[in-house]
Amino acid sequence: MLLKTLVRSVTLTLLAFFVIIFSKVDAQLDTASITQRLNQNKDKLGKNFAFMLYKSGKVIYKKESTDFNLKTLQPIGATSQWLTAAVALTFIGEGKLSLDDKVSDYLPIFTKYSKSFITIRHCLTHNTGIQSDIVTKVFQKSKFSSLELEVNDIASKKDIQTNPGTETKYSNVGYTILGRVLEVIAKKPFERIVKERLSVPLQMRTTTFANEDYDAGVDPSSGARSTALDMNAFLSMILNKGMYNGKTILPESSLKLLHEIQAESRQIKGIPKQNEGFDYALGEWVIEKNSNGTASAVGVPSQSGTWPVVDLCRGYSFVIFTKDLSNVPNKEFYLSFKQFIDDMMPKNCN
Repeated sequence: MLLKTLVRSVTLTLLAFFVIIFSKVDAQLDTASITQRLNQNKDKLGKNFAFMLYKSGKVIYKKESTDFNLKTLQPIGATSQWLTAAVALTFIGEGKLSLDDKVSDYLPIFTKYSKSFITIRHCLTHNTGIQSDIVTKVFQKSKFSSLELEVNDIASKKDIQTNPGTETKYSNVGYTILGRVLEVIAKKPFERIVKERLSVPLQMRTTTFANEDYDAGVDPSSGARSTALDMNAFLSMILNKGMYNGKTILPESSLKLLHEIQAESRQIKGIPKQNEGFDYALGEWVIEKNSNGTASAVGVPSQSGTWPVVDLCRGYSFVIFTKDLSNVPNKEFYLSFKQFIDDMMPKNCN
């Protein structure tokens, strides 16, 4: 009887402790200051933007405009690569794909045109060595009606400029090839794969890679459209160790791969200005590292006006969507805003 009483007492004490801790976190969140900070930076964000802040299993702050709310669908540019990488990692988690598999194992045309040494890892890390156009496809419609036709064109007409794996050069090519590989493995169109493995399980109801006019092929590298609400679901899954609503979307082994640094910033050529100074993992940029040199905060600053961030150390995520793309906020603004949020959050790791 004494033991039961002791166990009950310890349990209640622990519960009280966690209640106090989480209450303290919420109490530290100065929502008025966040609102003021956002309003003061309308010259950078524009009048129409959406913002969500998530922690401890819930949205703890949100702000939206009348003409641009949390459900407004918008191109998300390079953030598309984060989604594509996550989808690829679901296949890796199931043992249907490996980072070091050769692309030619799935797409024999790559052997025919002397590109047989390119691997899945090379595609995910901008290391294919294939000639590419400047990354400005965010608002461009593909001239190809399918990924198969586009990738066949890449294989047959694009030259190898450097040996695969020897030079990290930011481009759209690798993720386009990867999308086609996933189609071959799953025997389904890329858009359907994303829906089944990511969008539907995460309740990202409006997120799509389908072209707006539905008459051109999908673009796995920069062609997705999403909402702040949908992106919050994706970020919360990453923050919650691959889980969403009690279901595993990404196994922890795959999640670990997602955050594994593949290239240091100084090694990356053709890097967009807003990504300068960040290391690259798989589909995401490493915004901060801990004392061990591993990722502690990740995200994708994008020219499309979106910036999703997951702070693995402080245990929160946020997403900013802006409508005025003529004046996309620069990296300095985003980093200063993140520091502002950091100051309200307790640090949970070194």
